[in-house]
Amino acid sequence: MALPKKLKDFNLFGDGNNWQGQIPSLSLPELARSMEEYRGGGMDGVVEIDMGQELIAFEWTAAGIIADIFTNYGTPIHDSNLLRFTGSYENDETGQITPVELVVRGRHKTIAMGDVEAGGENEIQTTTTCSYYKLVIDGEDIIEIDVPGMVFIVRGEDRLADRRAALGL
Repeated sequence: MALPKKLKDFNLFGDGNNWQGQIPSLSLPELARSMEEYRGGGMDGVVEIDMGQELIAFEWTAAGIIADIFTNYGTPIHDSNLLRFTGSYENDETGQITPVELVVRGRHKTIAMGDVEAGGENEIQTTTTCSYYKLVIDGEDIIEIDVPGMVFIVRGEDRLADRRAALGL
């Protein structure tokens, strides 16, 4: 029998601040490639051509007010906000813990203050669009994406190195 590793706990840090206990939920960013269909003469069908990284968005919710969320709102700097998710995944067969860390840099696109009521949750929902993304699982760098730096590394393979070299970067 095999059981999955389950997320048992997590934390979110924002711009170096520890938000332990203040983030009830978040949606880790989806990774998606921009694809274009192509069919040329002599081809019996369509293939998709990878045109690069789609926008990376991190959606997260704060329970109550965190003033630091607003500090860099409206900044002209594409990577002014640093968010670091840490997760503890546990295997219920062995008790083994697998640490997961996700680091993103970007800027807050939306900060929804939502409905408020006395004694209510009064949650703030924030969407951060990211120009940098790094996923580390159990100490191994899995994916690193630096959009303006033209870096795309998957498990140690720098998939844009030849392109950067061709451009003299």
